Parts: sequence; structure tokens; C-alpha cells
Amino acid sequence: MSRAQVLEEIRQEILVCPKCALCKSRTTAVPGTGSLNADIFFIGEAPGQQEDLKGEPFVGSAGKLLDSLLKMIGIKREEIFITNIVKCRPPGNRDPRPDEISSCNPYLVSQIALIEPIFICTLGRFAMQTMIDPDMSITRDHGVPVRRSGVIYFPMYHPAAALYRGELKELMKEDMLRLKALIDSEKEK
Repeated sequence: MSRAQVLEEIRQEILVCPKCALCKSRTTAVPGTGSLNADIFFIGEAPGQQEDLKGEPFVGSAGKLLDSLLKMIGIKREEIFITNIVKCRPPGNRDPRPDEISSCNPYLVSQIALIEPIFICTLGRFAMQTMIDPDMSITRDHGVPVRRSGVIYFPMYHPAAALYRGELKELMKEDMLRLKALIDSEKEK
């Protein structure tokens, strides 16, 4: 079976997943999209309303901000893979619960293992604490890379946070420029 077929198999499993209560309230699951050969893998927290309706991650206002930040550093959405730690929208956009995160985790682990990214960019506190370290603080640790097992983890604020708190947009731009510098320095090695 090819890597593309395996990724499609994972996607199909996510679309019908009954592992937690979120399956009862979702319109559609949001498996993730992007390049099978992506060096950069973005992980958000959970789908929002627009994502729940369309079945794609980061298609609402937060996604538009993320797209503009990627464009600022010369990266196209098609070049990355993007998903969430939870594949279904929590009711009322509440924070994902630990049992929901653990239910979805095998899907995320499988996606990462298949794509083998060089960089994993976590967007928001839940993604950062799930993927890097539960004791991390987004206000303290955003923009600081963590190298682990050949992968560079790069925590960032979630774009939705910057929509609610405008001062975070500038921090996100600075972090995105740091990410670009890190990517460029890795390419030179």
C-alpha cells in the first residue's frame, strides 16, 4: 500500500470515528489536509464552526490569518500538512477535553509517522502541551524551538487568539519570521 493510500485510510477512519462523544455533535470530522511530503506539519487545537461545516482545517478567519502569515514567509498552504489534535469540533468551541485528545491521538501519531516532517508547529496551548510538554506556557515558550527525536517542535500562538487579542498578531509575525530563519538554517546543514 502506498503512503497516499495509507493517509487516505487514516482519513476515512477519522471521518467515521466513534471513539469519543464529539462524534455525536459534529457535522463532519476534520482529518487534516496538505502535502504527503511536507517538511512542516502544523497542529491546531480543534476544528471550529467553519471547519466542522467544510471538513477542512483552518478555513475560517483563523485560517485566513495563518495563510497570510505563511505567505509572508513564502510558504504555500499546499506545501505543509495541517491538522488538529482533536478531529471533531467541541460543542460551542469549548476547549478539547483530555479524553477527547487521547481518543484522537493515535490518528495524529499515525499522520506524523507517515509524513515524517522536519518541523512540527503547534498552534495554541493545547497543541503545545500535548505535543511538547504539559508544563509549557504559551506566553513564555512561544517561538522557542524544542528538538526531540530528529524533529524540531515550534510552539506558536493559535491564530484565533490573535483575532481576539490584536497585540498577538505582531508576536505571531515575529514567531513566523523565527520559523523561517530556522527552516533556512536547517536547509543549509
